[in-house]
Amino acid sequence: MMEIATTSPILRNGRKTRRPAMPALLTFAVVFASLAVVMALFGEHLVPYNPIDSSFEPNLPPPPISDVPVLFLSWIKGSAVDPIHWFGTDSSGFDVFSRVLCAPRIDLSIALAANCLAMLMGIPFGLVAGYFRNPLTEFMMRASDVLQSFPVFISAMILVALGGQSIINVVLALSLLYAPIYVRLTRTEVLTQKSRGMVEASRAIGQSEMMIALKHVLPNSLGPALVQSSVTIGFAILLTAGLSFVGAGVRPPSPEWGLMISTGANDIVLGQWWTSVFPGIAISLTVFSFAVIGDAMERRYNR
Repeated sequence: MMEIATTSPILRNGRKTRRPAMPALLTFAVVFASLAVVMALFGEHLVPYNPIDSSFEPNLPPPPISDVPVLFLSWIKGSAVDPIHWFGTDSSGFDVFSRVLCAPRIDLSIALAANCLAMLMGIPFGLVAGYFRNPLTEFMMRASDVLQSFPVFISAMILVALGGQSIINVVLALSLLYAPIYVRLTRTEVLTQKSRGMVEASRAIGQSEMMIALKHVLPNSLGPALVQSSVTIGFAILLTAGLSFVGAGVRPPSPEWGLMISTGANDIVLGQWWTSVFPGIAISLTVFSFAVIGDAMERRYNR
């Protein structure tokens, strides 16, 4: 695997050595994920056109690759006469490039909100289920197992259908589906932490069980959940796009990757590949980047 050299020395056995270089794949993942976050925050101010402006000519193809350098120079100089649609336009006259770059505002926001809500629900339940073992906590774990036994995508569609098609309901549905993951991860780590000497020492000095659980066990049990969060964000982005693809997620004309793929899927047979290929590439690279970051965090945690 390619590596990027670093120049930060560390002391080892009295001698200066260089820190291990960050793998090139992880560097790409961090840069791309950071770019997605930037576009989620400021995308609407950085794109050349309004993502919901349908006043352009529909079904315009992207410029040929050979013309891109010349067009880019003319765009930088401000001498371009006609609007440049780097990814073409779709059948409704939307600029695909602007919509692809603005989509993280919806997809990433839903994924982050769902992940945070899932952690807020799952971690406390996991702490209680692992530290205070009783018939009630065992019932909680069995209920969590039942929830995880259903296909995630089908469960998400049912929950959104019951609550109504809106971004808030998508967030709630995803958080309910991902919360059991954090319940099980936290419970497993809490069971490990309970057997350590710090718990017995805390009991010996008279601390209550609740204080021990919150002050000593919980902080040392958050590692697996934090590692899982990066992977969960990527899966939540993919699931959000899937719900929009089947018409159960974000409503048009909002710029959202799954919705764009769904809209452009029928145009592929007509040779208009760009309306779905570019958002498909964007969502693939974003999910892949968060998966790579999650894998790197897991490796570092398990050292």
